[in-house]
Amino acid sequence: MNGRLWTVHGTLEWRTPATEDDFEHDVAAGYVPGVVMLSVVVLLAVVLVYWTPADVYVPSWLVVLLVLLALFFPVRWAMRRPWTLIAETGDDGDGEPTERWVGKVRGYFAARGEIARIAKSLSMDAQPSYEGILKPIN
Repeated sequence: MNGRLWTVHGTLEWRTPATEDDFEHDVAAGYVPGVVMLSVVVLLAVVLVYWTPADVYVPSWLVVLLVLLALFFPVRWAMRRPWTLIAETGDDGDGEPTERWVGKVRGYFAARGEIARIAKSLSMDAQPSYEGILKPIN
């Protein structure tokens, strides 16, 4: 151990970074189609509730099931976003770290597990493992 204090943290990436391989296939129109589809689904749900006759009994478990079904894909999307993991140490006098290691991983649970492995590697070897996802940045 060399006595250095390491800081390990992760940052959620809301947009998947474009890579050279994705350039020709990246034809996403942004967030507009998602907003339009969400608006259509909400409109159809409101029409369904509005046109339901007053004497129809809707069990509460059915409402809960429909809400869970509607939330499944947005929650799945959020849980599978890429994370940037960073381990840094030292101070060069300007507030910048003297040593910085950066890596990417997909998914919240994968990010938590990787941060635990990085912390264990730091406690045993005093630096991140070269076999891990973190790579040194100059």
